[in-house]
Amino acid sequence: MRVGTRGSALALAQARTVAQALGDAELVPIATTGDRDRRGAQVRDKGRWVRELDDALLRGDVDVAVHSAKDVPAELPDGIALVAAPRRADARDALCGASALGRLPAGARVGTSSLRRAAQLRALREDLEVVELRGNVDTRLRRLADGDYDAIVLALAGLQRLGRADAATGILDELVPAAGQGVLALTARAGDDAARAAVAGLDHADTMTCLRAERALVRAIDADCATPVGAHAALKDGRVVLRAFVGREDGGAWLRDELDGPAGEPDALGAEVARRLLVAGADEVLGR
Repeated sequence: MRVGTRGSALALAQARTVAQALGDAELVPIATTGDRDRRGAQVRDKGRWVRELDDALLRGDVDVAVHSAKDVPAELPDGIALVAAPRRADARDALCGASALGRLPAGARVGTSSLRRAAQLRALREDLEVVELRGNVDTRLRRLADGDYDAIVLALAGLQRLGRADAATGILDELVPAAGQGVLALTARAGDDAARAAVAGLDHADTMTCLRAERALVRAIDADCATPVGAHAALKDGRVVLRAFVGREDGGAWLRDELDGPAGEPDALGAEVARRLLVAGADEVLGR
């Protein structure tokens, strides 16, 4: 088996666990458009993080590709299939530099690369100075240590996978995570039964159910990289509970919703929460 992955430290760490589980499969690092073009979240092309990996699959250069699920567009290209999602890591956002959002002083400078996080931070604390922060995890933590920021927000799962969980000084339960946050998405060529069978043992049914609900919401609300939308599903008593957030980047307007539905119908649940948000004015909130 040949496993395609982006070449960042986090992507390699994530893909390495999959390769090991497949019997020390060969890792094939591939640079994506997103790796080369660092213009930020304002670029509305989510496929820039996965397109070259999709192309490698379609050419037969790799058998499986490993992604952070939050980077995978809600609509997959022809010939590509989502074939497995291993057990989810912690989906929450981590605060680095303070124990809680309420402990930050007025005017504190908080760094994040995510429009979703920025919108929620500003909605919760309009006095904060939320500013863009780019670079890999080590670069962001170094800039925090250098005093460029009072605090920064990162995905807890990424810190854990890099062995940097100690950098998380607080957990932001009040933020709705990105759809797919903490989940690895394994893709393969549609119809490649051998690849699907090879990774079947890595698939965690509950994780895939939750991921389907979150992706259905994002798809129905037509969100992309530049859309401040959060979606997080969890199973409780045999039902899927889906939380959602839609907000303006400046924090001046936002919507939240929560709904549960049967575990066997996650796509319908995601579509229904999206419908409710749209009826409540999500397009207006997003300036569409």
